[in-house]
Amino acid sequence: MSYPPRLAHLATRAVVVAKLAPTYAQAHRLDEEEAAQRLSSALSGRMLGSLLEATWTTLLGSTKRLKEDGLLEKVATTLSDRPLRPGRVAPLTPAWSAFLVLADLEAGIASDAARRVMETDDGRRRGAEGLAEAGRFLAAELTRGR
Repeated sequence: MSYPPRLAHLATRAVVVAKLAPTYAQAHRLDEEEAAQRLSSALSGRMLGSLLEATWTTLLGSTKRLKEDGLLEKVATTLSDRPLRPGRVAPLTPAWSAFLVLADLEAGIASDAARRVMETDDGRRRGAEGLAEAGRFLAAELTRGR
């Protein structure tokens, strides 16, 4: 694990789902409850750890004045009042689309064709870009407002 354990205690699966569900819902044209269920299923495995790693990498690279403890305190402060406040809707990009396909694969709802595409070298590269993009978005959501 390349992120501190406290980040996982702050950015729990429920918190991450709350931040990502509006974007997932809009992209899939679902209500937010269904989107949250699908995302929760997708993030119940290894994908949550990968997303938190990408988020932590972004957090570390986004500031020079805060060290690890300061970053974690900023996340804790942001989440203190309303940890399950829904995130903003992210503008869809090719990287976001790749992340959404990865989420669908992890949730077990993606087609075989999508699975085959994501198993190619280009698909794996796009999936990594998607995780990085979602990590940047999550880092912004976890530190906004204060």
